[in-house]
Amino acid sequence: MPADSTSPSPVPAPGKGPGVQRLFSTIASRYDIANHLLSAGLDFLWRRRAARIVRAWAPARILDLATGSGDLARTLARVCPGATIIGVDFCLPMLRIARRKHLPHLVQADALRLPFADATFDAVTIAFGLRNMESHERALAEMARVLRPGGQLLVLDFSAPTGLLRGIYRFYLRRILPRLAGLITGEKHAYEYLGSSIENFPHGEAMNAIIRASGFTTAACQALTGGIVSLYTATRAECLQSRRQQAISDNS
Repeated sequence: MPADSTSPSPVPAPGKGPGVQRLFSTIASRYDIANHLLSAGLDFLWRRRAARIVRAWAPARILDLATGSGDLARTLARVCPGATIIGVDFCLPMLRIARRKHLPHLVQADALRLPFADATFDAVTIAFGLRNMESHERALAEMARVLRPGGQLLVLDFSAPTGLLRGIYRFYLRRILPRLAGLITGEKHAYEYLGSSIENFPHGEAMNAIIRASGFTTAACQALTGGIVSLYTATRAECLQSRRQQAISDNS
């Protein structure tokens, strides 16, 4: 496991990554306040729910991927006081915010090429970051690689609710969210991207299937707050190669 660092490691490959990196660099200083206001404070509840699940796993080593400003890592540190928590993000301005929260282990790195040996961690968490990855499959496969066999994955991210709430939520994402975020951060266009990323992100059983195909078993989804957010958990397969071969066979 590398020493803690907020100096640059490999940055994202050409494609979606650099644009997302610039976006979060732009909004870093107002990111926390925007999240709290735009979610009406529900983001605190979602992170606490995630942290309680991780606590039940009793992990000694936790990787919090796409840690951003460090809110989930800080919540995990409170509920898992004996664990070593490594926060990783590819956006240095966001990591500087996390540093102010007294998180001791922060690394700047690309989620698609993590600077950790195989089977390093007991648990990997990622909150509101997977949908921004250039490849969901590659990111999940890399998470599986750095998890020990039988290690646990937790993914927390936005999703699309069903029924009447779906139309209301879509109107909020397209019309209300960018305007409110623009007032809070001065960056309306950044939140126009975030809204579209939520609408296009696989959720429910579609995401479970991607997780299973990426080296995990027992993928399960919990819908929170009427389906606005989904919480996924899975276990790293004992043998990654055989699991990937089975996924290829199942899809052929």
